[in-house]
Amino acid sequence: MAGGKIKREKLQRGGRGAASNPHFQGGIPFHKSKGQHILKNPLLVDSIIQKSGIKSTDIILEIGPGTGNLTKKLLEAGKSVIAVELDPRMVLELERRFQGTPYSSRLKVIQGDVLKCDLPYFDICVANIPYQISSPLTFKLLSHRPLFRCAVIMFQREFAMRLVAQPGDTLYCRLSVNTQLLARVNHLLKVGRNNFRPPPKVDSSVVRIEPRKPLPPVNFKEWDGLVRICFNRKNKTLGSLFRQKTVLSLLEKNYKTLQALQLTSEGFSDDKEMAMCVTALGDTLGDLSMDADEGKDDDEDMEMDDGETKASDFKDKVLDVLKLGGFEDKRASKLSQADFMHLLSLFNKAGIHFS
Repeated sequence: MAGGKIKREKLQRGGRGAASNPHFQGGIPFHKSKGQHILKNPLLVDSIIQKSGIKSTDIILEIGPGTGNLTKKLLEAGKSVIAVELDPRMVLELERRFQGTPYSSRLKVIQGDVLKCDLPYFDICVANIPYQISSPLTFKLLSHRPLFRCAVIMFQREFAMRLVAQPGDTLYCRLSVNTQLLARVNHLLKVGRNNFRPPPKVDSSVVRIEPRKPLPPVNFKEWDGLVRICFNRKNKTLGSLFRQKTVLSLLEKNYKTLQALQLTSEGFSDDKEMAMCVTALGDTLGDLSMDADEGKDDDEDMEMDDGETKASDFKDKVLDVLKLGGFEDKRASKLSQADFMHLLSLFNKAGIHFS
């Protein structure tokens, strides 16, 4: 297998092979497996630049610049561009493209994995990213300090629609709730697959993400613990979810531990801890994974038998919180940010914590 791949690549590097292969630009083959889909429509590039609202004083972060079609327009619009590129071939192509031009001194190229790099200061992020890193990259950006003004990013369309989904929408999920807790998210435009070379198998969308300043007064560890439980079966009532043995066992363990230590859930000691918690909101979301309640056996998590008196007092305490806020018959799929915040505050006031 490996030998066959090497042989084919050697054939493509020849004059006729490279010329006939549509996935080349400047003699560089694009790798779909690495999410390398280059924007080829100049009108679309112009539209993205216009909708980004770039100022002449802006330092711009670009992720996955490829051969620099978008990079050139960003250099024309802003003060400077920091381009993070994993592929060393693309790094060389970028440097060659702008060498000896007025833009060379205003372009800084960082070769490496954007998920592992320490990002420098930037005002705005504009990027056509590899779709397989959509979720971790979104939350890495939202954890960056100091906060940037906005990010305008090309995502796979379904992922983008999950980001902007509202309560009651089919695609409303934990990704929607966590992203919208930290930022205002707006859909800007739909992009067909034929605007790329090579064309991906899916359509795309451009989304604007504007971090909330200041961040909402909520403990992100607590928030994430609550939202994970609620969206485990987003279309079941909260009364049913919080009757499950696994959920009650987890909450009771937290309850007894905090009581024994005479502690309450603490805030963040510094920006670094806060950034780690924000990043964790995107953990295990899965860019386009289906919600856990779809296709999962409802018998997998059994509800606690009312006859089990050992833990019935704590169970009653949990259910009393749901009844107090009118949440017992509500479903996560239709709860707003304010609803989740209210529910979390009711649980915390009762001494019930999620982290």
